[in-house]
Amino acid sequence: MQDTPARSAAAGRLSAFPVALLAAGGTGGHLFPAEALATVLTARGWRVELVTDTRVSGIGEAFAARAQHVVPSGTMSPRHPVRALRGALRLARGYLAARRLIGAVRPDVVVGFGGYPTLPPIVAAANMGVATVIHDQNAVMGRANRMLARHASGIATSFDDVKYLDPVHEAKVRRVGVPVRKAVLAAAQVPYEAAADDGPLRLLVFGGSQGARVMSEVVPAGLAALPADVRARLSLVQQCRAEDLDEARAIYSGAGIEAELAPFFTNLPQRMAQAHLVISRCGASTVAELGVIGRPAVLVPLPHALDQDQLYNGRAFAALGGGVVIEQSNFTPQAVTRLVSEAAGDPARLAAQAAAARRFGTPRAAEALADFVAEIAQGGRGGVSPA
Repeated sequence: MQDTPARSAAAGRLSAFPVALLAAGGTGGHLFPAEALATVLTARGWRVELVTDTRVSGIGEAFAARAQHVVPSGTMSPRHPVRALRGALRLARGYLAARRLIGAVRPDVVVGFGGYPTLPPIVAAANMGVATVIHDQNAVMGRANRMLARHASGIATSFDDVKYLDPVHEAKVRRVGVPVRKAVLAAAQVPYEAAADDGPLRLLVFGGSQGARVMSEVVPAGLAALPADVRARLSLVQQCRAEDLDEARAIYSGAGIEAELAPFFTNLPQRMAQAHLVISRCGASTVAELGVIGRPAVLVPLPHALDQDQLYNGRAFAALGGGVVIEQSNFTPQAVTRLVSEAAGDPARLAAQAAAARRFGTPRAAEALADFVAEIAQGGRGGVSPA
């Protein structure tokens, strides 16, 4: 017997001020798409609240929600029985907390953006008769979303082909793309200006919110080995870990390369828009932002990931001509020297890649997801529809 619903959203009609409870893990990859959806829903008259985990500190402060909530969560670690038991206990506490929260907030719909912190709210909502939507940002469906797929009223995806998405759920799937923040949409208004044959070549390098060791170990040596005329053209912006800054600065200074280095850039979308070429990881948000802004990229997937989601994201981007994917085992200083030399010598190819990257992007993904969420909240279901 199903529990009494917290709100009769399936009745087919929303209230004048519908309520959406968004559930997202406290990392940028999950929070940024949720933030973009919150902005659109709020503009449409929805009341939005956020439920997340303790990692949200700093990232979620500007989130367009009337309230933020934290519920306990844990990860499932089948290879570590003690850790798995602790995670299961935290998830159980999270489930009970999520039930209390849903009873208090009375949402029309609960939307999950992946990660184990979304498990308690989505399962609790489904058991309480509240409409649910899960969104997956990657070309490989995440483990938490795989577990939640049977509970979800609707499943929003970002790619046409999503690995590990069970075909049994096809009827409730809609492709919408990855919602991006307003800063990304603003950066997308900057047209790509091809580099002149002998003019500056603007290069942006980053590897995640905390920087990536491999970028600091490989890129400086690779750029320092470029021919002198190419080095003189480089205008570099690179995100480095704090402990790598001094060594990277010394290498670039010795090579005569103009470089701006920092552990973190708050205006990364603007930096992308200014770049002729980007070297980065290929998380879902990064690939989506490169597509919306329209910038060519050398993508280096995070290795050793259980599901290789970044590899599949990067391959989808490269398949449409937006750039190249190079696995970390092949990402050497020599490879960087070769790739940047080729880019410097063929600005027309970079411009073509920029145009292809923009075709990959889905700038109206947040609106498409908001439409889908409203439909599900009114008792609708999915159906494949390109963004």
